[in-house]
Amino acid sequence: MPRPRADALRNRERIVAAAREMFVEFGPEVPLDEIARRAHVGNATVYRHFADRSVLIREVVCSVMDRTSERAEEALAEEADAFQALRRFVHVAADERIGALCPMLSGTFDKDHSDLDGSRRRLEQQVEEVMERARAAGQLRTDIAVGDLLVALSQLTRPLPGSGCTDFDQFVHRHLQLFLDGLQTPARSELPGSAATLEDLRRSA
Repeated sequence: MPRPRADALRNRERIVAAAREMFVEFGPEVPLDEIARRAHVGNATVYRHFADRSVLIREVVCSVMDRTSERAEEALAEEADAFQALRRFVHVAADERIGALCPMLSGTFDKDHSDLDGSRRRLEQQVEEVMERARAAGQLRTDIAVGDLLVALSQLTRPLPGSGCTDFDQFVHRHLQLFLDGLQTPARSELPGSAATLEDLRRSA
């Protein structure tokens, strides 16, 4: 297979970046023509790279999950303090808008696609590693699991579609900081129910 030309790769990256922004701002049904306009490419260029909306959505979500995984790896490598690595990861994951984009996976397309499954598993592995390091250091309460973190991250970083993102970050990071304070030991209360595991999230998906 011949390698794609550099300009074709740049166009693809522009389309994915524009789609990510517009999906967050307006939801997954935003017209593809508007995405092409924001990416500064022609409509035909969008359809040449992405056969339909579901393919573009999958590409955007995979891109965000992959970048979030990379940020987790960087936090683990660069932060000596285990809980600071977790704190850093949570805030950069919010900046990637992962909470706004992952709910789009409930759409009618192949959620078991190999690319999507690979990106999801890599992200889950990195989140588990970040949490395990903090837990082993005695800094993370023991009655929570990966699912608890992912659910909270999704809920606290999801703006309402159509509302735009103006000044949204100031509230996201403020509320994430409150949430993170609640994860540290010693625990100040007993949590109701049981910890949410990845298996619990997959069953409810």
